[in-house]
Amino acid sequence: MSKCEQCIVREFSSLKALNKEELIKIADCKTSYSVKKGEHLFEEGESVNGIFCIKDGVCKLSKLSANGKDQIVKLIKPGELLGQRSMISDEPTNLSAVALEDMEVCFIPKTEILGFFDNNNKFSMSVMKSICGDLKEADDQMVSMAQKTVKSRLAETLLYLESNFGKNNDGSLHIQLSREELGGMIGTATESCIRLLSDFKKLGFIELDGKKIVLKDHKGLQKLAE
Repeated sequence: MSKCEQCIVREFSSLKALNKEELIKIADCKTSYSVKKGEHLFEEGESVNGIFCIKDGVCKLSKLSANGKDQIVKLIKPGELLGQRSMISDEPTNLSAVALEDMEVCFIPKTEILGFFDNNNKFSMSVMKSICGDLKEADDQMVSMAQKTVKSRLAETLLYLESNFGKNNDGSLHIQLSREELGGMIGTATESCIRLLSDFKKLGFIELDGKKIVLKDHKGLQKLAE
């Protein structure tokens, strides 16, 4: 019981609107498990039938394009919920979720969650707000893709990765994406992404060490991102 009450996911997500009795219900029906780096939480087109609570670790939400490229739509960190939209719309997931590092997650069945919608208005409003937030984010991303240069988007993405997911002890970005993944996030080919990173290095914005990226000139990147 106390585990659900004290959990990081409850602190940051819609679950904070649930009362003690509802949290006891969740504790009784949830399944906790580990997901290894590179493993799927779910695949595009799957019926999830519940929500995932991300307790520890980071995963990518991505979509496979017609040409077989993996386009990262969003990165999910501890404290967030996954699967809310497809649970409410009663549709299969339109994205895949893959662990970028080892993860600890809990799964709560749909039947339990939907029961809270009937009895807890604060909870249902909180879930709706969360989904509206996702839609706003998608709109912003679409505008950014249409109006900003690839250089701007790369600067923006590097700053986002550092501010949201932190740095390692050596100063490098904690989330290490492949050049292909990074290219997908900013909407450009892998080769262009590699070239841009090389340009950023020459300009003194970043340092590169294999896959590792260290941000050096935050003001310069910020200016470019705007």
